[in-house]
Amino acid sequence: MQPRLKPGIYVRALIRRAEVAGAAGYVLHKGSEDAGAVIIKLSPLDGTTTLLVQARAGAEGELVWMRPLGGPCDEKTAAAFVEKQRRFDPDLWVVEIEDRQGRSFVDEAIL
Repeated sequence: MQPRLKPGIYVRALIRRAEVAGAAGYVLHKGSEDAGAVIIKLSPLDGTTTLLVQARAGAEGELVWMRPLGGPCDEKTAAAFVEKQRRFDPDLWVVEIEDRQGRSFVDEAIL
């Protein structure tokens, strides 16, 4: 299994990467600095949202991102999914990236 960055460090780096590229990044829900998953909420500022959730894939457990709702959806659907996940995992981090180009700023594969 690949080593994993602590979520707090990963989130701060992700937001910094987005801001350097001219996008905006916000922490919508702060989880545990040391544990918990991350949900990225991609907003291209056109009224839609795409959610990305962390997952592990392959025999080596490499980090990947998955679209749990299949693709772009409305804000209400995305908010309901995030709220359900927050009730399940209080350590969950939720990060919003606002970028008109819809970039995610993650290096890992998006499945």
